[in-house]
This record gives sequence, structure tokens and C-alpha cells, in this order.
Amino acid sequence: MIHTNAHLSIRVKGKLLQLHTPLVMAIINVTPDSFYTKSRINLPNEISTAVCSSLHQGATIIDIGAYSSRPNATDISEKEEINRLDVALSACRKEFPDSIISLDTFRASVAEFAIKEYQVDIINDISGGTLDKNMFDTIAKWNIPYVLTHIQGTPQTMQENPNYEHFIPEVLYYFSEKLDLLKQRGISDIIIDPGFGFGKTLEQNYALIAHFEVFHHFQLPIMVGISRKSMIQKVIHTSAEESLNGTTALHTLLIEKGAHILRVHDVKEATEVIALTEKLKTIHHDF
Repeated sequence: MIHTNAHLSIRVKGKLLQLHTPLVMAIINVTPDSFYTKSRINLPNEISTAVCSSLHQGATIIDIGAYSSRPNATDISEKEEINRLDVALSACRKEFPDSIISLDTFRASVAEFAIKEYQVDIINDISGGTLDKNMFDTIAKWNIPYVLTHIQGTPQTMQENPNYEHFIPEVLYYFSEKLDLLKQRGISDIIIDPGFGFGKTLEQNYALIAHFEVFHHFQLPIMVGISRKSMIQKVIHTSAEESLNGTTALHTLLIEKGAHILRVHDVKEATEVIALTEKLKTIHHDF
């Protein structure tokens, strides 16, 4: 087991959020076309119920997204994304004003709206700043934690023909380059996400897991988002609805390899995995 969590933290709401134990980020999708149908919610009471359940089950961060990033997702306007978020963030802040909210968006203008109007705490950008040249400047302006994700292509094209000459080195170079740009702007609260499913073949997704330790080179928190994805479905020949067991198996492995944040649909099961792997750390080797 790799112990990499001891000294890592991010500053949220003016306080240090410690990552010595892995945390759970709960997915709240306010979209009509997310790949996992049970995660689609739109009405304020449904949103409040989902957030309440996630917090009760042990989520530390609530990740709200209004633009589906599944392969071949329908592109929606900035206005539509903001309208959906207005409903969701209003409901969440009204019922749970002190919750840590992450916003899943690649648009700087949407991020700025949510920061100004609803004081979201983290920006989770699946594009790593590649789809909006203003994103990094917006993050610097508001001095807010940022999830930097690796992607090749866009949500509409990323799985058409992922192409790399040297896959792992190219992913590492991507992070090095992006991190340099962020740090030039004085941004230090950064979480990296290898971007499972975002412009990768099935084999490349599993290569990320096999070589996961290389991401500790950056000495930053690492988030993983593999929950119920097709990389699980294709191996065990199942659907998103039947992929919880496969998700749990990979979560266990990724925690052992040093993942700090699990972005999940199923909070209870993820917190149980963390509890069990944490228990192993307390066992001495002199039995």
C-alpha cells in the first residue's frame, strides 16, 4: 500500500481541507443525458434530496454539473448551462449553506457566475483549460481551488480516435505544461485528475491505473473519476446500472495506489471502501 496522503491539503473556505484520508466527491448531475440514467436530476426537491443523502452517507464535496461530458454528449449553450445551475445551486445553498460545492464546468463565464452568485468552492474543469482560454485567469482572479483534468479532444470528439505516440509520457507532459501556466498565475490549490475516459482507449484507461504512481511526482492531490464508466462495462460485459461492483473493485486498487479523492455516483459504497482500506493501515506487521 502506498501512503502519499500525509502532507497534502487544499485551502477551501479559508481552511485547510486535509487529505491524509481519501475523500469522496458526490456527483450531482442536473442534465437530461448523463450516461448513468439514475444520476439525472432536475427539480429542486430532487437536488436537495440527493445532496442530503450524499452528505449523510459521507461525501465531503458535492460536485454539481449541468453539461454532460459523456462521449458524443449534446452541446448546450452557456445560457442553458447557467439556467440549470441556477436551479441546482440555489437549492443546494439554501438547504446546505456550509457544504463544499465543486462546479463541473469548462466555461470560465459559467464558473464566474457560480462563484459570484453561489460562492462555489472548487472548479472542476474536464478540459484542463483547453476549451476556454479564459479559465486559468478566472481561477487566478477568484483564488479558488481547481481540478486540472487531462483530456484529448472535446466531449463530442474525444472517443472517436484517441491518438498518442507515447501515452504516459504525453499525459505527464500535459500536466507539467498546464501546471506551469497555473503556477505562473499564482494558483497553488490544484487537484489533478488523469481523466479516465476523456480521450483514451480502453487499454489506455487501464494503463493509467497500472502506472498510477507516476502522478505522485507532481506532489498534488489526485482525484479519480471511474464511477460506472464504460471502461468497467466493457471488461465485465455489463451496463452502467450494473457496474457498481466493478467500480468498487477499481476504487480499492486506486486508493491503494494513492488516490486522494474519489468522484462517485455511489457515496455509501465509496466511503465503505475508504474505511476498509484505512483499517489496513492500522495493522502492524509484527503479527
